[in-house]
Amino acid sequence: MNKHKFGKVIGWVSILALAVLVATPAVAKKKVKVAFIAPLTGGVSANGIGGRNSADLAVKLHNADPAGKYEYELISLDDECKPNVGVQVATKAAADRSVIAGVTHYCSAVAMGTVGTYHKFGLPVIVWGAVLPDITYGNDYAEVHRVNGTMINQNDTAAKFTRGLGYKTWAIIHDTTDYGKGHNKYFSQFLGEQGGKIVATIGVTADQQDFTAELTQIKALNPDVIYFGGLTPIGVRIRSQMDKLGIQAQLQGTSGIVSDAFLEGLGPLAEGVLAFREGAPVEKLPGGQHFMKEYEKQSYGESPEAYGPFAFAAMNLVLDTIEKVGPDRKAVTTALNDGTEHDSIVGKIAFDDHGQNTVAVITKYVAQDGKWVTWEDSEYASGKRKLKGL
Repeated sequence: MNKHKFGKVIGWVSILALAVLVATPAVAKKKVKVAFIAPLTGGVSANGIGGRNSADLAVKLHNADPAGKYEYELISLDDECKPNVGVQVATKAAADRSVIAGVTHYCSAVAMGTVGTYHKFGLPVIVWGAVLPDITYGNDYAEVHRVNGTMINQNDTAAKFTRGLGYKTWAIIHDTTDYGKGHNKYFSQFLGEQGGKIVATIGVTADQQDFTAELTQIKALNPDVIYFGGLTPIGVRIRSQMDKLGIQAQLQGTSGIVSDAFLEGLGPLAEGVLAFREGAPVEKLPGGQHFMKEYEKQSYGESPEAYGPFAFAAMNLVLDTIEKVGPDRKAVTTALNDGTEHDSIVGKIAFDDHGQNTVAVITKYVAQDGKWVTWEDSEYASGKRKLKGL
């Protein structure tokens, strides 16, 4: 073959090789499933949907990273804030061996009912919203972790703060789930240490509609403050019925009412209500502004709500861990328990020997002009506005 023909052959070979190279798609990344479980329907669905959107955002950002090893698929399940439903969907996720890890539960009663399921199936999970201490401290399950704090710190701060304002007497209304009973236990303990007096403690069911009898009893006792340990739907009903009965006591709630739904459900009646939640407000978090910027780009249509940043941080930690050790449940569990400190938008995350992240900051909130405002930034703190009875 002469040089001219040889050169033409080589040229055609090069062109064909280039064409094959261009036509061949990049090797697809291995797909990895992760679960998100929350109340996506029912009275506290706003919190669950905000958390789901936040977890979804973490997945989308990881999938958009060309350096990522895997493509993640988010499996969202609705626990309805009901323990029996929670066990069913937790079992569904945990029994599916293609699901490597999960970010789970806003409602404490549901989280308490499911931890044994995750342990049984060896599914590593990170709780993103439920605050009952026993979720982590009531067992020794290596698979169970939590990024948010517990109601112990929350109620310690609440008792010291409200007692420090000068209030002396409290009536307690709490729902009879593990969540409500836990809040009653810790607030009563810490309030007693501060010298506050409890004139009544009343348990109510989680689906109760009418509180006339309970509130009439409380009105006769004339407490300075009504402490409510429960979630938004009951909190809205109690505050509304307080107004109808002419009860002038200050209403104080827990993290369970720190939601846009509480404010929207009450309108002007929410004004001046106090509540406490672990962690700083999103705008004051280390990565809060970046989180909100990315969240708004997705046009979800719903707010991330108070615990959305925790769901985002939890899912990021799950995905980062899988990237590091591979899609293997045991390896992920071991890595989460190795004592490493992780950066996140909610601050440093480091799990103790029970899988609990220590969150030192408890934020004090007051409802002002239809928004949850940190106490220090409010007109109540400056003295421009006054809480009831002060």
